[in-house]
Amino acid sequence: MKKIPYFIPDITEVEKKAIAKVLENPSHNIVYEFEEEFKKYIGVKYAISALSGSAAFHLCLFAMDIKRGDKIICSVNCHPMFPEMIRHFDAEPIFVDIYEDTFEISFDKAREIIEKNASKKLRAIVISHIAGQVCEMECFYQLAQKYNIKVIEDATMALGLTYNGIKIGNHKSYATIFSIVLDSFNPVAQAGVLTTGDEELAKAAILLRYHGIVSERVTSMRPQYLYDVVGIGNKYNISYLDTALCMGQLQRIDFIIKRRQEIAKYYIQSLKNAPHLSMPVVKREHIFLHFIIKIDKNRDHFAKELKDCGIETALHFVPLHLLTYYKSKYGLRINDFPISLKNYQQILSLPIYSAMSGEDVDYVCKQVLRLANGRV
Repeated sequence: MKKIPYFIPDITEVEKKAIAKVLENPSHNIVYEFEEEFKKYIGVKYAISALSGSAAFHLCLFAMDIKRGDKIICSVNCHPMFPEMIRHFDAEPIFVDIYEDTFEISFDKAREIIEKNASKKLRAIVISHIAGQVCEMECFYQLAQKYNIKVIEDATMALGLTYNGIKIGNHKSYATIFSIVLDSFNPVAQAGVLTTGDEELAKAAILLRYHGIVSERVTSMRPQYLYDVVGIGNKYNISYLDTALCMGQLQRIDFIIKRRQEIAKYYIQSLKNAPHLSMPVVKREHIFLHFIIKIDKNRDHFAKELKDCGIETALHFVPLHLLTYYKSKYGLRINDFPISLKNYQQILSLPIYSAMSGEDVDYVCKQVLRLANGRV
């Protein structure tokens, strides 16, 4: 029986050479090189690297001076790290239901909530590009401008994605959060990047990224080993080895995206007529970081059957109002977000990554078809 993991990092000679270069030249500032290359790739003015996507978002909120009682809107279907980072500041996440077909935050429901919560305490809205499909942004920009709130894009699943021909991260958003992860739970390497066109946010983030420390080599003519602390920061800065691996991924991102899109096309063509299954709804550009199908009943049993065939699957994501902390903290009920709940009961993510061989993809399709056709 074949074993198909949900994800394997696609590590090639490009990444290996980058690591070797760091080990041979440990004083070379590859972080600066990575940030410059990231800025060039996205086409944005500022790119501030961090330990992870979570760290980049936490750094963004820190640089925004988020305070206790501030409110930030996000999808009830986003990654748990977004409300978690908001709660770290004793601020309040406000959850919004989603569209059933694309899993994106519902504009109409977001507008209703903003109209009800319009106040100085409402600071921002997080717009997530789910699974690699670009979200319609223009309506959110207009809404944010009307109510004087910031738009923060969750591009942790959207590196390389474009909207109206322009890379995500280089639009009208106040900030965009990226993630480069070469594994999910126990990463081989990872990096997060905060991009922005706002000079004040960028300066604050750069200062706070490493304990608010400013080196004397950039502040005076005194000896370079002297430093000053001009703010209360934290440790968000990324290691050179993580940077090297993620630099290699960035240099190969267009190939990685192309390969995922090829796999997605094969999946859709092979599985589109499978009984009891629904394929992803593609309305706009999609780079398929995840390939999310729907099973019309008994999703968990279907996932178990796939596991018995050696195929690992995943779930993106459990709605936040079903998670113990948020359910108890805010008194949320299971039916408060009916669309997210309905989707949650059906969705399942199939393996999709650039290191998958054609044989692996074909095996997944054959097993999914076999199991789907055997369901009653």
